[in-house]
Amino acid sequence: MQKVSELQVSVSDLKAFEALANIPDDQLQWLIDKSEILTFEDGEYLMEPGQDLTGPHFIIEGNMRFFMMQQGSRRDYTLVEKGSITGYMPYSRGLIAKGYAQAVGELTVLSYPTGEIMEMIRNHFELTQALVHIMTTRVRDFTAMQQQNDKMMALGKLSAGLAHELNNPASAIVRDSLSLRKHLRMVPAHLKNMFAIRASDEQVDGLTDELFRILNKKECYTRLTLKQRTQLEDEISEWLEDNGVEDAYDIAESFVDFSFTTENLEALKAHIPEHAVSIIMGWLSAKLMGEKMIEDIQESARRIAELVSSVKTFTHMDRAQDKQYADIHVGIRNTITMLGYKIRKENITVIEEFDETLPEVKALIGELNQVWTNLVDNALDAMEINERGTLTIRTKKDNDFVEVRIIDDGPGIPEDNISQIYDPFFTTKEMGKGTGMGLEVVQRIVKQHRGSIKVKSRPGHTEFIVCFPING
Repeated sequence: MQKVSELQVSVSDLKAFEALANIPDDQLQWLIDKSEILTFEDGEYLMEPGQDLTGPHFIIEGNMRFFMMQQGSRRDYTLVEKGSITGYMPYSRGLIAKGYAQAVGELTVLSYPTGEIMEMIRNHFELTQALVHIMTTRVRDFTAMQQQNDKMMALGKLSAGLAHELNNPASAIVRDSLSLRKHLRMVPAHLKNMFAIRASDEQVDGLTDELFRILNKKECYTRLTLKQRTQLEDEISEWLEDNGVEDAYDIAESFVDFSFTTENLEALKAHIPEHAVSIIMGWLSAKLMGEKMIEDIQESARRIAELVSSVKTFTHMDRAQDKQYADIHVGIRNTITMLGYKIRKENITVIEEFDETLPEVKALIGELNQVWTNLVDNALDAMEINERGTLTIRTKKDNDFVEVRIIDDGPGIPEDNISQIYDPFFTTKEMGKGTGMGLEVVQRIVKQHRGSIKVKSRPGHTEFIVCFPING
C-alpha cells in the first residue's frame, strides 16, 4: 500500500530530470512544497482502469510499468524509469486511466496534487511549459508507436494469408516441373516408336491440321463439371480400348484435359495408318500431357506475379507519400486479394456493389488501404463464429464525396460496446488476435482525409459507412 516517504527531495534532485534542467529554482521548490513523496512496494498500483488520472508524478527512484488486460492476459506497453515524469499533465484531455500503472521494485515518486493544476498554470509558466512539452512528446511518440504497431498487425494479417496464397502456386510449379522433367525422359521412347511408322505426307499433314483445328476451338477450354469430366473420361477410355490403344484408361485423362470428344478422335484416326493408331494416340497423349504441365506452370507463375503486383499496389511502395488521384476500387479489390485465404477459409461470400462511374479520389492511397484492411478483417472475424457469411462492399458517389459501405451478416456489435469501438486499446478479440487499435487508426485516417465514419449494427447486420471528399 502506498505510503508517505521520509525521503527528502531537493531542487538539485529535480534538476537531474532532463525536462526540468532549465526550470527556475523557485518554481521547483514550489513544486516540492506542494507535492507529496510517496513510496510503492513492488507490484503496487499507482492507477487502475476507470480511475481518475493523478499527478504529474516525478519518479525519484525505481520503475513503473504501464499495461492493459485483454481477455484475461496482460499486454505490456511501456516501462517508465527513474528521471521520468508521468501521470496527468497540464491541459491534458485524458481524465480517466485506460490501463494499469504498477511499481516494479520499490518505487518512489514526487506526486503533485491534480486538483491544484490550475495554480501551476496561472503562476509558473516555465514549469507548465515543460510539462506540456512532455505531454505533446508523449502523445507524438505514442501515436507513432500506435501507427507502427497497427501496421505490423496489418502486415501480420496479410503475410499469413499471402504465405498461403503464394504457397499453392509455388508448390504447383515445383510439382509440375518435376513431373515435366520425368515426362521429357520418356520422349526418346515415343520418338523411336514414331520413326517406325511409315506414313505418307498427306497423312502427316492431315493429322497435324486436324489436331491444331481441334486445339484452336474455343470449346476445347470449356470448364467441365466433375460429372461431365467423369462421363467424358469413360467415353474416351472406351473408344481407345475399342481401337486397340494401350493404357487406354491412363491416357484418356490427357485428352479430357483439352476437352477432346470421341468425334475428335475419329477425325484424327482418319489420318492415321491402321497399324499405328495405338502409337499415335500414345504420342498425342504425351504431347498434350506436356502441354498441360507447361500451362499449369505458366498459370502458377502468373498467379504469383499477380499477387506480387497486388502487394505492390496495395502498399503503394512505388508512390510518394502524399495525396494522389487513384481508383479506390483497385485498393479494395487488392485488399480482398490479400485476405483471400481467410475469405475462403471462413467460407465467406463476397459481394461487390461498386459504382464504376466513381471518379478517382485524391487521397493517401496506402493509408486508405489500411482502412479497408482493418474493416474487412474485422468483418471476417465477426462472421467466423457462424463458419460462413456474406461480406458486401458497396461504393457510391454522394455529391462531392465518395461513400464506402462494408457490411457483414455476423452477430453484430453489442450496444454497450458501440460507444467504445474507436477508443484506443478497446477490443473484444482474444489475446493475440487484436490490439484494440485498429478502429482508432481507421477513424484517425478517415479524419485525416476530412471524412467521417459511422456504424450501424444489429444481430445479422453490421455496416460501417466511410465517407470522404473526392478531391481531398
